[in-house]
Amino acid sequence: MVAMEGENVSFPRTIVLLGFSDYPWLEMPLFRVVLVFYIFTLVGNSSILSMVEPRIQTPMYFFLDNLSVLDLCVICTIVPRLLDNLWGPEKTIAFWGCITQAYLFHWTGCTECALLAVMAFACYAAIYQPLQYTLIMWPGVCVQLAAAAWSSGLANSILQAMLTLQLHHCGHYTLDHFFCEVPVLIKLACGDTTVNDLSLDVGAILFALMAPLLVLISYTFMAKAVWKLSSANGRYNALSTCSSHLVVVIMYFGPAMYMYLQSPTNSTQAKFMSFYSVITPLLNPLIYTLRNKGVKRAWERILQPQSEVKF
Repeated sequence: MVAMEGENVSFPRTIVLLGFSDYPWLEMPLFRVVLVFYIFTLVGNSSILSMVEPRIQTPMYFFLDNLSVLDLCVICTIVPRLLDNLWGPEKTIAFWGCITQAYLFHWTGCTECALLAVMAFACYAAIYQPLQYTLIMWPGVCVQLAAAAWSSGLANSILQAMLTLQLHHCGHYTLDHFFCEVPVLIKLACGDTTVNDLSLDVGAILFALMAPLLVLISYTFMAKAVWKLSSANGRYNALSTCSSHLVVVIMYFGPAMYMYLQSPTNSTQAKFMSFYSVITPLLNPLIYTLRNKGVKRAWERILQPQSEVKF
C-alpha cells in the first residue's frame, strides 16, 4: 500500500519494524541471547510474585511485587515481537498492535519511574523511623502510593496515545527500531508535531527528571540519618537495607535519562541503547535476590524442606 504524494493517511494497516535488518549476521545471535533473557526474566519475576512467606510480607516487598509485575509487562510487550522480527524475514506489525505496544510500554515505563520514587521514600522511612516504619507505611498507604504510580503512568500514556492517533503519516510506515515507541512513531508524521513533542517533554520532566530528583532527595536524607548513627555495624545494616533499590535506580534511570533527555546521534545508537528495556527486567529480580537478606532467607526456607527429604 503506497499513498499518493500529499495524501494524509492516519491509519495504515501495517508498519515495518526494521529492527536489526541492517546487521543480518547479528540477528540469530541476538535471537538466542534475547530468548535466554526472556525465559530467565519470566522465571525470576514470577518467582518473586509467587513468594508467600509471611516473614517477608513487608511494605518494601509489596512494592517489589509491583515492580515484578511491571517488568513482566515490559518484557511481554516487547520481546515476543522482537523474537519474531529476529527469527524470520517478516518485519511488519499491525498498526493497532504497534499503537498498543507503544501505549503499554509508555505506561509501564512511566509507572516504574514513579514506583522507584515511592520505593525510595519507603527506604527513607525504614531508616529514619525504623520503630514507626510499619505505622507510616501501613497497608492502606502502600496501596494508595502504588495506585498513584500506576494511575499517573496510565494517564500519561493515554494522553500520548491519543495525540499520536491524531497524526497523519503520508504513506511513511517504516520504523527504524525493534519495537514501537511513542517518540519513534511521532517521527512518522508529516504534519505539525509541536503538541506531541511538547507533551513528551512535559512527561519527561515529570517522570525522567522529577522522579530521579525525588529519589536523590530521599537518599540525601537517608545519608544524613545514617551518618548520625554511632555504630559502624548500624550504618552497614542501614545502608544494606536499601542498597538493592539504589542499584536498580541507577541501572534504570541512567539509560532512560540518556535516551529521553537527549537526541541520539543516529538510529542505530538509539536501538542498541533501548536494549536497557530488555535487560533491566532480567537484572531486577537477580539484584534483589542476591543483595537482599530477606529474599535469600525466604528462598532458603522454601528450598530447605525439599533438600531434607530422605529416600
